[in-house]
Amino acid sequence: MDGTNGEDLAVGCFLSLRTTLGDEVEGQIITFDRLSNILVIQEGASNAGSRRSVRLIKANYIRDFTVLGRGDDPLDPKKCFVDLGGIQAREAAALRQAEIDAERIGVGVTAEAQSIFDALSKTLPVKWDKTDIVVMNTVRVCSPYLPENVSGGAPAASDRVRKVLDFERKRLQARAPGHI
Repeated sequence: MDGTNGEDLAVGCFLSLRTTLGDEVEGQIITFDRLSNILVIQEGASNAGSRRSVRLIKANYIRDFTVLGRGDDPLDPKKCFVDLGGIQAREAAALRQAEIDAERIGVGVTAEAQSIFDALSKTLPVKWDKTDIVVMNTVRVCSPYLPENVSGGAPAASDRVRKVLDFERKRLQARAPGHI
């Protein structure tokens, strides 16, 4: 981008560019940071009200560009619209997912126990009860998480848990270093 007229690349200009990696980008310039040599482009800026994305492009990776026209400052507070409801909904969903993910991590359990829990969770509903794995709310797997440590639940359910547990322990053992 050296040798270009600064006026050509003013904030608000619409341009089409191609990167050295072959990507083609079209959008409106939000800003250019000289210190980091990064151009910030808002894609989808020509369709008012449509969803937009912001792309940061290292100027060294711009092969060529064409100025498509001039536009107003894309960050003009009088024309910017921030969907606070949408942002708050995404935040709430992210927090719910983080809580769900946190509940899946055993506290005070070994890596092996966590692997067993993860394997069981692929096909069955599971949760931690301290260091015990509770499957389908009725079957309990206690440390050291061997098939003989499975208790409770209907016979078919506990047999299923034993089979999955036995298979997972064999798989973990096969992956262990030094196993032939």
